[in-house]
Amino acid sequence: MKFKVLGPMEVRRGDQALGLGGAKQRALLAILLIEANHVVGLERLADLLWRDEPPPTSNHIIEVYVSQLRRALEPAGAPYQVLVRKPSGYMLQVAPDAVDAAEFQDLVEAAKSAAPQQAEAQLTRALSMWRGPALADFAGEPFAVSEAARLNELRLHAREERIEAELALGRHGRLIGELQALVEEHPLRERLCGQLMLALYRSGRQAEASDIYQRTRQQLVDELGMEPGP
Repeated sequence: MKFKVLGPMEVRRGDQALGLGGAKQRALLAILLIEANHVVGLERLADLLWRDEPPPTSNHIIEVYVSQLRRALEPAGAPYQVLVRKPSGYMLQVAPDAVDAAEFQDLVEAAKSAAPQQAEAQLTRALSMWRGPALADFAGEPFAVSEAARLNELRLHAREERIEAELALGRHGRLIGELQALVEEHPLRERLCGQLMLALYRSGRQAEASDIYQRTRQQLVDELGMEPGP
């Protein structure tokens, strides 16, 4: 069974996507998945699910959601080993390699010590796991904001690392279009701006590289009150 959060949340058994129920039931699973292998108390679950305004019957509703999720996750029935009841709440018990985010982070970490060609291959594989923004179906939900931001930042960092590997392999020209789009989206991200300048410079487009530097410097000064780093 594979839990996927690099995009809309999915749980798959082999090639089959499991039915996870309605929005609140899916949100309960997402909360437990974000806190995987840690107990989440009933009171906290209720506050997160109903944004600090849980109904009087919240504990019973959560029990119903858990029962329905167990039918999908553990059709063989008790004893339950994935969605586990603890004295103070519930815990989703999963192996690290059962979550796509953990596999992604392992690939990115392994690429750090690899030669450029191998690093590029590992990072390309890692980035191919993404199906959209992390936890996209819970965008704006307070319980998901921090984890989604963390994972999306890791994705952008992995793209920077993959581009760095490709620059080391001399693929400057083919990276320009991708880098221009990324800089447009993240104009204050110094590393991306530096990579675009390098790709342009090494492709014989020195004037454009200089323009990027001047534009980035002005944006950093105007918006952050700081000069570009060395």
